[in-house]
Amino acid sequence: MAQIMGDTQRLMGPEKAAIFMLALGNEQSAKLFEMMDDEEIRELSQIMSGLGSVNARTIEQLFVDFADQIAGAGSLVGSYDSTERLLYQSLPQDRVDLIMEEIRGPAGRTMWDKLDNVDEAVLANYFKNEYPQTVAVVMTKLKPEHASRVIASLPENFAMEVIMRMLRMESVQKEVLDNVEQTLRKEFMANLARSTRRDSHELMADIFNNLDRTAENRFMTGIEERNHESAERIKALMFTFDDLARIDSGGIQTLLRDVETDKLALALKGATNELKQLFLENMSKRAAKMLTEDMESMGAVRLKDVDEAQSIIVSAAKALADAGDINIFSGAEEDELVY
Repeated sequence: MAQIMGDTQRLMGPEKAAIFMLALGNEQSAKLFEMMDDEEIRELSQIMSGLGSVNARTIEQLFVDFADQIAGAGSLVGSYDSTERLLYQSLPQDRVDLIMEEIRGPAGRTMWDKLDNVDEAVLANYFKNEYPQTVAVVMTKLKPEHASRVIASLPENFAMEVIMRMLRMESVQKEVLDNVEQTLRKEFMANLARSTRRDSHELMADIFNNLDRTAENRFMTGIEERNHESAERIKALMFTFDDLARIDSGGIQTLLRDVETDKLALALKGATNELKQLFLENMSKRAAKMLTEDMESMGAVRLKDVDEAQSIIVSAAKALADAGDINIFSGAEEDELVY
């Protein structure tokens, strides 16, 4: 057997890790193995088994180097940006981009773990354009409960083809599995990570929707002073209580069923006459009369309470719109309806 000795700088990272694991002993190494996935364990075990004899001087130097690095590092901050900068120093840009896209994608230590955290409808939409045999292979790697939901979301004929191939499937060759995994990593996960990134202006619009009026005006004025274009984009993406005027009569009636009367009365205290009338016209005469009386009996109310009530109703309207239960028209000419 060969003997490893001399300068530890010549050792590769995996070799250093393998020596470390052997030097730590069974109990400590077992704890570290528990934190690794199967692929990491296989790779490390293969290197450990081929190390041969490692002299005591090399082991001692390895531990000294490790201690020096930890002691000299000071505090550490791990982030996407710092990780990306570090990777760019040793890897090609296309490979770094692929790795970072995967990190930003669904949680999971392995590709199959990540797929288990992807919505079944998203997976089914992607897989319906793949070969049934490929989909069958993937289904065998997913958790049964998640695989069942994905299969149920596929077109029926395609799903049956996948099921029959799964029934006829024998052990899958490692090369085939590696090719499928590589394709998913490059084509699906990378695209998924890109598509799930939110536009910063859209995120800020959602935040502003939940601010009270005073804070919203203060921050928006500050943004306008620094970047007028960004301020206009945020305003365009925001959905405010006044925008409820763009909902048709049927949508208002649907919204009314999801809103508590006391919240609506409080919200309408700060609304325009046009918007008040829109809600009242879509209620029964008795309900409209009671709502008007409730608003009058409130007297003066705090602006903060009005803003909170309006925010609750706006959130309810957005949820209904997302579910397809109501339509919120932009007012643009192309969105007008023709009867």
